[in-house]
Amino acid sequence: MKLFRRPAPPDPPLAALWDAVVAEARDPHWYARRAVPDTLDGRFDMVALVAVLVLLRLEALDLRAQAALLTERFVDDMDGSLREIGVGDMVVGKHVGRMVGALGGRLGAYRAALAEGAPADLLPQALARNVFRAERASLSPDAARCLPALAEDVRCLHARIMACPKDALLAGRL
Repeated sequence: MKLFRRPAPPDPPLAALWDAVVAEARDPHWYARRAVPDTLDGRFDMVALVAVLVLLRLEALDLRAQAALLTERFVDDMDGSLREIGVGDMVVGKHVGRMVGALGGRLGAYRAALAEGAPADLLPQALARNVFRAERASLSPDAARCLPALAEDVRCLHARIMACPKDALLAGRL
C-alpha cells in the first residue's frame, strides 16, 4: 500500500516565518492586556502589524525576494481565512485585494512611525488608526488607556525583530 501513498507536499517557502508572525499576532497579551479587539478585524490588524514589522526587517536586510514571498503567504492565508468563514469565490479576490492594500498602507504608516527620529506621537496615532480603527480623540476609554503601553510593546517587538539575525528570522525564530 505504500506504493499508492502520496508524499506530503513540501512546506511553502517561509512557512516557519509566517507561522511565527501569526503566533505573535495571536498572543493573548495583545487582546487581554492591550485592549486590541478580539474580533476578525482585530486579529487581522495584529497579523498585519506583525507582518509589517517582519517586512521592515527583511527590507533592512535587503531581502526583497523573501519579502515578496512573505507577502504571498499573507495573501494565501487571508484567502484561506475568508473562504473558511464562508466568503464566496466571486468576492474573495476583492476582499483580499483590500487586505493587501491595507497591508501596504500600514507598511508606510509604521515605517514612518518607527523611523529613527520620528515624532514620538506618530506611532500611537498609527496604532489608533490601524488597530483601534479610530482617531486618538475618539478612542474608547479602554483603548485610550492602553494605547501608550501598546505603542511601547510594539516598539519593543520592533527592536527585537530588527535585532534578529537573518538565519533566525527566516527560520521563524522571532
